[in-house]
Amino acid sequence: MISEKLRKVILAELELDDWDLQDDTTAGMVPGWDSLSHVRIISAVEDAFGVRFKTAEIVRLQSLGELQALVERKTA
Repeated sequence: MISEKLRKVILAELELDDWDLQDDTTAGMVPGWDSLSHVRIISAVEDAFGVRFKTAEIVRLQSLGELQALVERKTA
């Protein structure tokens, strides 16, 4: 399940008031989530959670559920 904190970070970067973000949500399903906004979202997530992702970790991400799991591993 996507945490409220992660949800808020993503929506803020995309300048969306609300959007149904689920574990299986992919970037292509969310309005405004393109390659440039993807970089901003990853950077904002790193800042918000105090973590750093390796390029290989980012490239492997397929869904928001995987991003949530990566954040949880990094903050555990």
